[in-house]
Amino acid sequence: MPRAFTPKVVTANALLEGDVIYQTATGWSRDLAEAEVLTDEADADLRLIDAAQQVDAVVGAYLADVDASGPTPKPTHFREDFRATGPSNYAHGKQEAQANV
Repeated sequence: MPRAFTPKVVTANALLEGDVIYQTATGWSRDLAEAEVLTDEADADLRLIDAAQQVDAVVGAYLADVDASGPTPKPTHFREDFRATGPSNYAHGKQEAQANV
């Protein structure tokens, strides 16, 4: 029996900057809280196809599981939690924000 579909977001890396980005209803954001949460498998597949075709803006688009029970989506996997907080080698980018320190 196939697994039940769980909420997901489309994530990728910005082609020029390399930052982790998330697909919103109108474009891309570097903030997971602004990501469009997808609860329908067919819709998620279509959004992923759309993201993969944006080769001039993004690289490595894929669907990431999220917990959508709160006011903002939260990663359910360690890798996605790590990507959402930014680089780990020294404080820059997302890690400069006080909320992530």
